[in-house]
Amino acid sequence: MKPIVTALCSFGMSGQVFHGPALKALPQYKIHKILERNQRISEKHYPQATIVKDFDKILHDPVVELVIVNTPDEYHFEMSKLAMEAGKHIVVEKPFVKKSEDAILLMEIAKKNHVLMTVYQNRRLDGGFLTVQKVLENKLLGRVVEFECHYDRYRNFIQEGSWKEDGDERTGVLFNLGPHIVDQALVLFGKPQAVTAQLSVLRTGGRTTDHFDIRLHYSGFDATLKCSYLVREMGPQFIIHGTEGSFVKNATDPQEELLKLHRLPDEPGWGKEPACDWGKINTSLNGLHVEGKIETIPGNYAHFYSNLFEAIRNGGELMVKPEEALMTIRVLEYCLKSNRERKTIEFKE
Repeated sequence: MKPIVTALCSFGMSGQVFHGPALKALPQYKIHKILERNQRISEKHYPQATIVKDFDKILHDPVVELVIVNTPDEYHFEMSKLAMEAGKHIVVEKPFVKKSEDAILLMEIAKKNHVLMTVYQNRRLDGGFLTVQKVLENKLLGRVVEFECHYDRYRNFIQEGSWKEDGDERTGVLFNLGPHIVDQALVLFGKPQAVTAQLSVLRTGGRTTDHFDIRLHYSGFDATLKCSYLVREMGPQFIIHGTEGSFVKNATDPQEELLKLHRLPDEPGWGKEPACDWGKINTSLNGLHVEGKIETIPGNYAHFYSNLFEAIRNGGELMVKPEEALMTIRVLEYCLKSNRERKTIEFKE
């Protein structure tokens, strides 16, 4: 089938590292236009694409089928709305939008205009997460009694001029990095019964949330999700305990660092982790004590776009449904409410 003619709305970090390389590696897509208002960085890597300085040049181009809204969060709603009203399918960068009511409105606009809308939750395609899914699906630990996930970084300075360093309570790591691990927890366990969250500003001179500790309460266990900008010595990314055993996974997915080196996700062995980074399991299976490492399932962020191609061209099921992205935003809003009121909040539809 003919490639999907695509436009990128930004060529910052997400365009350079995530969206651009995935589209470049897949013959199912053609990057037709790239919005760069002040620079021409994309020209070197995507010479076939036309650089435009005005979003209208994308909206009014009848050739463009898919628009990737990978701009700063504050522009997601309006740009997504305009693109879908122009009859374009859209991919929106996480965190989708800042308010659940805006997400609901965009879902209605997508339905009205008969276009597809999805949200770029690429961390569903991390190798560590894919491996955790298999461990839990196969009940290798018995009944889960405790789940903990970390998304930590070390950045002890304030990056002046960054839109991520200034703003209201919906700016900072809760809405920047939080959507990744909240989405992962929802994929694994579904809607929580209640939410408890503590949000903090830990860095000297910090103006936005740079630390969170979220507890999603489920029947029989809690899922603990933690993020901090002040973790210089990284610990495990996943810690899971069950009635039969435990699984611990260190190291983060290698894909992002490879992409920063301008490697493409169509390389042989893409996403494969070295044995030293595999997760450790210590459990009982059918009466036998099993202890050792589980090879990490290789991840590939390009599979997000392979799935989207099937959805657009063949009517396939979306990997990331708008309803799921909405649920992530609602959980983040419950985190804000829990932190403000300093209490556990029952999660209601």
